[in-house]
This record gives sequence, C-alpha cells and structure tokens, in this order.
Amino acid sequence: MTTTHPRSGASPASVAPADAPRPLARRSARRRTPVAALSRALLFVVYGIPVLWILLTSLKNPGDVVSDKAAFFFTPTLEAYSGVFQSGGLFEALGQSFQIAAGTTVLTLVVAIPAGYGLARVGGRITTVVLALLIVLQMVPQTANVIPLFQIFGGWGLLDSTFGVILADTALLIPFAILLLRPFFRAVPEALEEAAAIDGASTWRTFRSIVLPVARNGVATAATLVFLLSWGEFLYAVNFLLTPGKYPLSALLAQQVSAFGINWPGLMALAVLTSIPILVLFACTYRLLREGLTLGAVK
Repeated sequence: MTTTHPRSGASPASVAPADAPRPLARRSARRRTPVAALSRALLFVVYGIPVLWILLTSLKNPGDVVSDKAAFFFTPTLEAYSGVFQSGGLFEALGQSFQIAAGTTVLTLVVAIPAGYGLARVGGRITTVVLALLIVLQMVPQTANVIPLFQIFGGWGLLDSTFGVILADTALLIPFAILLLRPFFRAVPEALEEAAAIDGASTWRTFRSIVLPVARNGVATAATLVFLLSWGEFLYAVNFLLTPGKYPLSALLAQQVSAFGINWPGLMALAVLTSIPILVLFACTYRLLREGLTLGAVK
C-alpha cells in the first residue's frame, strides 16, 4: 500500500484538517454565546420597552393611561389615531418634514461629496488642519447658532421660509457628511484614476464615471444618515419658521404638550405615525447602510 506524505518543507500547520470549522460556523457560534444573548436582551430593554410603551399608550383611553390596572390589560381603541387625523395639520407637517429632510440631504451631498473627495486625495498639514476644524465644528452645540443665524436670515429675508431651515440644517450637517465620506473616497484605488487619465478621460469624467460608482455605498450611507437626522429637525424649525402652520412633524409633536395638560394617547399616536416613514426608509436601506458603515470603518 502506498502512503502519501506531505511535501518536504511543509509545516503541519499548513495542512488544514478535514474537520476544521468553517468561518461561517465560527461566526454563528459566536452569535450564540451568552455575551451576545445578554447584549441583545439589554438592547431590547433599553430600546424595545419604550417603543412598546409608546405603542400601547397610543391604543389607550386617557383614563387608562393613569390607571395602574390598565398597564398591559385594557380595551384597545383607535380614538387617539382618529383624533390625530381629524385635528388637521398632520399631512402639512409631514410634507414640511419631507421637504426639509430631502432639501438638506441634496444640499449637504452637493457640498460634502467634492469636499470629502478633495480631502481624501490631498495630504499634508492643510488636510490635517481642515479635518481638525471639521471636528471642532461638530462640537459646537446647535443652540449656539440660533441667534446668529436668526439675525443673518432676517437680513437675507429667509425667516419664515423652508429654505432658511434647509440652509441651517445643511450648514450643521456638512462637517459630519464630509468626515463620513472621506474614508470611502480614500478606499478608491488611485490606479483607477490614473488609468482613466491615460485613456484621455477628464478629471470630471473620471470622478463621475469611476470614483462615484465605486464609492456609491458611502454616498448612500451619508445620504441616509443626513436624511434621518434632518427628519427630526426641531430647534431651527420653531425659531426660524414664524408661522405655526409651517411647522414640521417634530414641532407638531411638541404642540401636544400644553399648559392644560398632556393628551398622552394623542401624543403617542402622533409619535407612532411620525416614525413610520423613518422605519420604512431604514428597512429599505438597512443592508446598504450596514455595508457602507462597515466599509467606511476599514481602511
């Protein structure tokens, strides 16, 4: 009988056993560890229970909210939802929120994409100074910008206009978007741009046809996050929009709290309706968002 021996110079570690666990199996085993289960349970307690409480409260009568016996066992009702639709202003606020979020996303990407690409391709002390400045701008609280922007928009005639809120949100989110997009553009090999330049492509065509398609996950990730952040706009809206009828959904939620009390079922019903567009957007872009954040975190 012929016996097969490993080649000369091959170490025993280089010969993988037949029953070696696969990487997928190892990842599945790590997911079933007690630490992972405990982390999931903790996340559910922190985030799941408040969401469940909001949903249950929106299905209660005002009298059941303050009753200890009706915490989980009560007769569900849709009166709070019907009251939200009958009170009016919901669809106007929904449209206003969408305009603010969409306009902020477009303007932010128009500025952040070329800025992030430029910072990814230019090195030296200038890039370091610009990145440090962007980080400092991220630390400035939003409330510190209200009074200066109010005076500037008053001089420009942008008070009580949706474009003024979009402009303020864009200025607030541009540093975040630039810092988020820069790693994606750095991950694009410069050899692709050099090959396009040799073929006679212009700088703009190279950027549009090669760099942007390769970094599309990063652009989509930045667009999704900017849209989610600007969807909940509140501070700039209540200060720069002087007409309550132009308020977005976040300000409409705050109007449910008055000096005469709080209609908890109506407030929670409005919160549930406000969250539906965000949940739909997150469900549609979850895989792209996860892949984009993962790629951006690895150099």
